[in-house]
Amino acid sequence: MRGLAARRPPACAESGEDQEEVRLIALAWSRSGDKGNLSNIGLVARKAEWLPLLWSRVTPERVHAYFAHLVHGKVERFYLPGTASMNLLLHEALDGGGPSSMRLDPLGKGRGQMLLDMTVPVPRSVAAEVRRRS
Repeated sequence: MRGLAARRPPACAESGEDQEEVRLIALAWSRSGDKGNLSNIGLVARKAEWLPLLWSRVTPERVHAYFAHLVHGKVERFYLPGTASMNLLLHEALDGGGPSSMRLDPLGKGRGQMLLDMTVPVPRSVAAEVRRRS
């Protein structure tokens, strides 16, 4: 079975390096939408080698806390093998969803962009690389 994408999420080897806060938009792209009263966010690492770092920092608990004002259910996270990405599923996140929702974004299309504004701690070397790339 060599050559197949790993089925388990990548482990992040902590370097012991000092950390610096960086906005997710510097590390990933996103796409979001709805599934009834669920909102889903696809998060794709800008560099495949950053996925372990993102996996360790963008946890269901952290995402739930970030969206606490909008999400009333649990947050699930799924690894997407071979794509340097993950999918986040936010339950009870759309006030009923679609036409029954009174929210400004009843389909959750802006949730991915909102998530990209969240900051995460990264090693200083990654933060420096992000600054060089921008």
